[in-house]
Parts: sequence; structure tokens; C-alpha cells
Amino acid sequence: MKKAFSLVELLIVVAILGILAAIALPVFQSHTQQAREAAAKDNLRILRNVIELYAAQHDGVPPGYSNNEPPNVGTHLILFRQLITNGNYLPELPTNPFNNCNATKLIGDDAEFPTEPFSIGVYGWIYQPATRTIKLNWPGTDSAGIAYFDY
Repeated sequence: MKKAFSLVELLIVVAILGILAAIALPVFQSHTQQAREAAAKDNLRILRNVIELYAAQHDGVPPGYSNNEPPNVGTHLILFRQLITNGNYLPELPTNPFNNCNATKLIGDDAEFPTEPFSIGVYGWIYQPATRTIKLNWPGTDSAGIAYFDY
């Protein structure tokens, strides 16, 4: 008497495992999406709080200006230096959980704030110091139908 599995028995086991995986995968993917949405909201909350804290400690001037002098809007590196290197407000700039970018596009005081995301693979955030507005640079809507850009 043999003590091995037949080919038919192995195929049945593989088929059952495939069915279970097909059921579990969509559930796992929806949880992954919800985790990204929660991370994006939390990162925006952190950034908004840090912007307000920085402004409160610098006579109302928010981060992002070269030499803290409006209207000289700087670059991502200036913002990085103000919040991390010199200011110690954050250990690192949070990343956009959808594109894994932490680079921030700074919008000048006289420029209109964009109405939709752009350069998605380059920037994780869009920020305008004059209005202290920072947004998630990602298209589409979340599981509740809210545009990511409107977080």
C-alpha cells in the first residue's frame, strides 16, 4: 500500500487554495487602500500642525520663504531645512503614501493654487506659504468618494 498523494488529490488541494486566495485578495486590497487613505490624512494633519507651529514661532511667517522673508518663496530644500535640519520640527518630511514622494512643490504668493494634482511622480505635496495651504498631490477619489486632492 502506497502512502503518497495522487495527482488528482494534489490538484484538488491547489484548486481549493486558489479559490481561497481569490476570496481573500480583494479584502486585503481594500484594507491596503484604507491604510493609505488614513496615512495620507494623518500626514496632512502633521504637516498642517507643523506649518502653524513654525508660523507661531516666527512672527506669523510660515515655512517656505527664503530667509523667512515673504514673498520670496523658496524651494523644497528651503522648506526641508526650515522644518528638519534647522528647525527640528520633524524628523523627516512625511511621504505621500500613494506615490512615495516627499518632495513639495511650493506655489508663489502671486500664483493661483492649482485646482488639481500635477507632476504626480515628482511631488508628494503642493504647498503655498501665503495661504498656508498644503494638499496631497494625487488624483482620484478615496473609498468614500472624496477626492484625495481635497483632503
